Order: sequence, then C-alpha cells, then structure tokens
Amino acid sequence: GGNRLHVQRYILGGGLRLCLLGVGIGLVAAFGLTRLLTSFLFETSPTDVTIFGGVSAVLIGVALVSTFVTAFRASRVDPLVALQAE
Repeated sequence: GGNRLHVQRYILGGGLRLCLLGVGIGLVAAFGLTRLLTSFLFETSPTDVTIFGGVSAVLIGVALVSTFVTAFRASRVDPLVALQAE
C-alpha cells in the first residue's frame, strides 16, 4: 500500500542489508584464511587493505545497481495487478 518511493526504499534497504552481511562474512572469512592462501599471493601482502576494500566496494556497487533495477521495476507495478497474479 505504499507509494513508489516507499517500495524502492524497502527493496533497496533489504538488498543493501543482505549485501553488507555477505561482504562482512566474506571479509572475516578472508582474513581468517589468509595464512592458508599466502602461497597463492604474488607481490601482495595477505592482509592488503587496498585489495580487500576494492573488492568489497565493487561487490557493494554491483549489488546496489542490481537492487536498484529491481526496485525501479517493482515500483512501477500496479499493486492490484500484482495481487491478482498471486
């Protein structure tokens, strides 16, 4: 029953929370596994903040773009039509 802005905020908020949770778990796991992966890293320290930050930023950016597209499409659907399709 919300307007377009509310629908977009709801979907973007849910997608961003899920993405940040995944990135957080991934960073903890990556920092934990750096000792095992040290032999695969060439010319990079196991805890290079630039690499971890860059990869995290790219993942969050991709998630925001894909979630925004979904939110935009969802906000254009007529609620009555969506309920009738269920």
